[in-house]
Amino acid sequence: MAMTLDMRRARSQTDVDVAIARDFLYGNREKWEEHNELVKIMCEDPTFDKSQRLYMSRSGRYNNGLRMMNRIHELQDKHGWSSHQMTKAASLMDEPTGFHLHLVAFEPVMRSQASPKLLARYEALVRNRGILGCYLQTELAHGSNVSSLETTATYLPQTKEIEINSPTPTSSKWWVGGAARTATHGVVQAKLILPNGRDVGPHLFFVQLRSLEDHHVLPGITLGEIGPKAMNGNTAVDNGFARFDHVKIPAENMLSKFSQVTEDGRYIRPPHAKISYGGMLYIRSSMVSSGGWTVAKAVTVAIRYATVRRQGNQDSGGLERQIITYPSVYNRLLPILARSYVFILLGRSLEKAFAEMAERLSNGDTTLLAEMHATTSGLKVLVSTSCAQDIETVRRALGGHGYSAYSGLGRLYADYVPAATYEGDNFVLDLQVVRAALKAYSRFVSAEKPSICNLSPSTQYLHLLLEPVVETNAFSWQDPGSCVNLLEQRAVSLLRDLVLHDSDRDASVEERVSRAVTEAFVAEQIMAYIGDIQNGLPEKSAEVLRDLLHLYLLTTVELSLADLLSFHLLPLPGAHGTDISGDASRELRKAVQRLCLKLLPQTIGLTDAFGFTDWELDSALGVFDGNVYETLWNKVQTEPLNESEVPDGYKEYIKPVLLRGQRMAAKYGAKL
Repeated sequence: MAMTLDMRRARSQTDVDVAIARDFLYGNREKWEEHNELVKIMCEDPTFDKSQRLYMSRSGRYNNGLRMMNRIHELQDKHGWSSHQMTKAASLMDEPTGFHLHLVAFEPVMRSQASPKLLARYEALVRNRGILGCYLQTELAHGSNVSSLETTATYLPQTKEIEINSPTPTSSKWWVGGAARTATHGVVQAKLILPNGRDVGPHLFFVQLRSLEDHHVLPGITLGEIGPKAMNGNTAVDNGFARFDHVKIPAENMLSKFSQVTEDGRYIRPPHAKISYGGMLYIRSSMVSSGGWTVAKAVTVAIRYATVRRQGNQDSGGLERQIITYPSVYNRLLPILARSYVFILLGRSLEKAFAEMAERLSNGDTTLLAEMHATTSGLKVLVSTSCAQDIETVRRALGGHGYSAYSGLGRLYADYVPAATYEGDNFVLDLQVVRAALKAYSRFVSAEKPSICNLSPSTQYLHLLLEPVVETNAFSWQDPGSCVNLLEQRAVSLLRDLVLHDSDRDASVEERVSRAVTEAFVAEQIMAYIGDIQNGLPEKSAEVLRDLLHLYLLTTVELSLADLLSFHLLPLPGAHGTDISGDASRELRKAVQRLCLKLLPQTIGLTDAFGFTDWELDSALGVFDGNVYETLWNKVQTEPLNESEVPDGYKEYIKPVLLRGQRMAAKYGAKL
C-alpha cells in the first residue's frame, strides 16, 4: 500500500543510526535490552491486552488495573525481576493505578525518611507489597501551601502516642492516589503539635488505614472516592479523600530519621528545614524523564502519521503532498521532537543527581538539598508546562483523526495534564525558583571575592556578572553556543531587573524569571550533551543529534524574543562580526526553518530511536508500518455500538419519534 511505501522510503532516507541513537537515549545497550525484554514479555501476555479498555466502565478500568498489577507481581516471581525491573514493568502498563502511588511516592518516602527502627519493622513489607501505601499530603483547602495544612498530629507523652486528627472539613486529605480503595497504609503529612501546644510545622507519619485481614477501614478513619477526573483521565486510579477522628498511632510511627520528639515531649530539629521534602523531590525529578517519554510517544504518532498522510497540493510525482512536508506541520512537530530528546536526557541526569543527594542525606549531609530543590522545581514547571502544551499541539497536527480516541493522544493528554498542578502548582513553584535565584544572585554580588567556582549548576549563568559579553566576539545562529549565551544573558538581565524593581513587580515577572533561569540551566546542560555526542557517537549520527539539540536552543530563543528585545540583547545587524545582515529575529526564524528542513529526512529515524512498539503506543495512527487507514478501520469494528445493526433504543426511543414526525407531516399532505 502507498502508506507503507511512504514509511519504508522515509526510513531509507535517514542518516541517523537508529540503534546508536536508541542506546544513547536509554543510557546504553544493556538498559535498552532490559527495557525491550520487559516489553516483549508484557505485550505477549493477554492480561495486558489494550484492545477493549476504551469501552470499559470506570469500575471496569479500576479492576482491570488491579488485575494487571497482580499479574506483574506474578511475572516478577516467575522471571526473577529486580525491584527496578518490576517498577519499570508497572510503568509500561500505560494505565496508572492506585498501586503506582506505592511505587513512586509511598515507598521512596518511607525509605528516605523513616527511622532505622521503623524501617527494620516495615521495609520488607513495603518492598514486597505486603502492605500497600499512599501519600496523604494535599487537603481539600490546601495543596501547594504545605505549611498551612490543617491536619494535626499531637504528641501524647502519657501514652507515648501521636493523635492524628482532621479538625475541619477542609482538613480532609484529598486527591490521594490509592487511598479510596487500594491502600492499606499511608504516609500522612500533618502539623506536629507538642504537649505544650506548640506547632512545629508539617511532619510525616506512618498510619495504617485498613485491616490486613479483610481490607475494612479502621475505626476513626473515613475514606472514599473523590469522583471522576476531567476528560476521564487516570481512570484506573482511585483518588480518594481521608479524614481522621483522633486516631492514635505509636509515637515511633513518626518518620523520624531527621527530626524527633523525645519521650518527654521535647522537639529535636532536623538538620535542614526542607529535609522532609525529599520524597516530593524524588517525584519531581522522575517527572522530567517521564514527561520526555510521554511526549516522545505523542510526537512519534504524529510524525509517523504525517509521513503517510497525503493531503492538498500534488507533489512532483502527481500525488498529494505528505503533510509532514508542509511548513505549518513540521514547524510544529520538529521542535517538540527536540524537546522530547532534551527532557529524556535531562531526566537521566537529574536521576543521577538525586541519587547522589539521597546518598549524602542518608549520612546527614544536606549540602545538595537546596540545589536539588531549586533544580527540580524549575524543571518540573518547564517540563510539565511544555509537555501538556506539546501533546495537544501534536494532537491538533493530526487533523480530524486526532480527535478520535483511537489516535491515543486524547488519553495521553488527559492522563498527563494534571502534572502541571500535582507535586506543586506550577505558578506557585515559580515563586520558589525565583526565591532561590534571588538568594544566589545576592550571595554572588555581595561576596568579597565572587568566584565562578562557587556557582552551583543551576546558577552558572551568573558568570556573566564577572565575565560580561565581549562584543567583538562573532555571533552566529549556526553556533549553539551563541544561543546559550543569549539565554544566559536573558536570565541575568531579568534577574537584575527584578532586583532593581523588586518593590514594583509586574504580574508575570515570577513566571518569566523562573522560566529564564531554568532555560539557561537547560541550555548549559545541552552544551554538555553536545560534547558527549560529538565525542562518543559516529559522525553522521552525531551530526543529526547535534542538529536536533541545536533546534531546541534556537526555538527556545525564539520563544524568548519578547525578553530579548526588551533588554536589547539581540545582536545588531552586521555588528561585531556577526553573520546577521538584517532583522535579527527574522534571521533567527530563517535559521529555525533551515534546520527543520535539514532534519526533516531524519524524523522517522529519530522517532524509531525511541524504540516504541505498537503495543506501547496503542495508536491506530502511529503504527510502525504506516498502514494507518486499515488499522483505523479495524479498530472501528471493535466499537460495541457496531455489534448490532439496529440499536437497543430503537423501539423505545427512535421509533416513537419517527412515528410522531410522520403523523404530524401527514397533516400537511406529506407522504413517504
